[in-house]
Amino acid sequence: MHKAHLSLLALRQFFGHATHGSRHTLPVWPWIFLLAACTPDEPPNAPPMKSWREELAVIVTEDEQSVDAEFERQLVALFARQLQVRTRLLPLPPDRVTPTLMTGKAHLAAAGLRSYEGEGLRFTHSYQLVSEQVVCAEQPPRRLDALPAKTIAVVAGSAQEEALREAQRKLPALRWEARRKKTVVGLLAEVASGKLECTIANEEQLALARNFHPNLGASFDIAAPSRLAWAFAPGGNEMLFAEAQKFFSLIKRDGTLRRLLDRHYGHNERLEPVDAVAFITRTRTDLPHFRLLFEEAGMLTGIDWQLLAAIGYHESHWNPLATSFTNVRGMMMLTEETADRMGVTNRLDPRQSIAAGARYLQLLKEQLPLRIADEDRTWLALAAYNQGMGHLEDARVLTERAGLNPDMWGDVKKMMPLLAQPQYFEQTKHGRARGGEAVIMVETVRLYYDMLKHLSSHGIPQLPPSPFHLKLPSDRGISPPG
Repeated sequence: MHKAHLSLLALRQFFGHATHGSRHTLPVWPWIFLLAACTPDEPPNAPPMKSWREELAVIVTEDEQSVDAEFERQLVALFARQLQVRTRLLPLPPDRVTPTLMTGKAHLAAAGLRSYEGEGLRFTHSYQLVSEQVVCAEQPPRRLDALPAKTIAVVAGSAQEEALREAQRKLPALRWEARRKKTVVGLLAEVASGKLECTIANEEQLALARNFHPNLGASFDIAAPSRLAWAFAPGGNEMLFAEAQKFFSLIKRDGTLRRLLDRHYGHNERLEPVDAVAFITRTRTDLPHFRLLFEEAGMLTGIDWQLLAAIGYHESHWNPLATSFTNVRGMMMLTEETADRMGVTNRLDPRQSIAAGARYLQLLKEQLPLRIADEDRTWLALAAYNQGMGHLEDARVLTERAGLNPDMWGDVKKMMPLLAQPQYFEQTKHGRARGGEAVIMVETVRLYYDMLKHLSSHGIPQLPPSPFHLKLPSDRGISPPG
């Protein structure tokens, strides 16, 4: 491709708000000389790029806390392990990805890019297909031709802006603001609060945001779904590109990609708005009274206290006096058998209940084969926490018979509901089970867990600090455990 064309492409990406898709009309050509005089595409004092066989320089997104960024970084780590090379990550905003690749300052970009034809970059096989949806605050439009009347903002250089460019070919009057130093999460929050009229987000980003902003709603897909892929400069190393293609073919074939997608997005169905609001409210009102106990149990077992808190909320809504009609009781809803096994003398004592629940979950994890990856072990053990290890093993047997992986929660959860059907449970060792309930429990706990981590890191709202002393709500009529 001609160098002048590549330069113009880089300028369009770098100065996204100054090009034809924007409300701004700043001239482009005067900026060419400024671009030649400075190099904002690369982090300050970055060392020169080495051969990819020695060190792989990879552009990643700046927002390290996002689910999308975590997913991409895990893919990069797996790729580097396959190549047996170390990596140097270059966190950059989306609008600086193309210029950095084009000027040879990175080997590839793993930054949630929408693959498209004819613009110079080379893309690997797609690893994720997501729809790009219009999200507005009030009276969401139902048709594309209603959008020119709306104020729309997206992250500059993002997959969402590329989707808008595709839509603009059908509707030339379409305009938007390309914002730098913003994230999709931040723009969705602006829409939810009424500060912004509309934005574009993919279905997974929107599903997660709805748990914190239940008033968000999508109206329609703005363009064809985004096929997310890694990007290379057109003159990049052919052998490295071939290795990346081989990598994605391999992880699709052996189930690794499916497992990673399930780990990060498989539980991303939103709660009902009233449930999401109730959970966030109770992180402020109830969780501070018990957080110290969850942290204590986490230190004793090595299980993240936020995961234990998520289990506690699912089981009892952080009510230490909770009792079911089957006489399962306490913060972690222990059966009498489990309580006796864990040495609990009073199931209504939140300290004993939380500690016992944590130890029991750890015991279940230890009973599973060591070959199972830690995160899959956690979700499988949590299913056993709900239905018992025998029924989990029955589900794993059914999973293997179906030609799926019994060591992957993403596969086992497809088979567990079958334990309630005679044609399946009659073939099992432990008989009928409410396997669907275990799946719902695990997926809901995963969602609460992610929400707790998100609340802690993004401050919407900030979780209160641990109290110096435990103070239980007086309306529950119990004293601090001691």
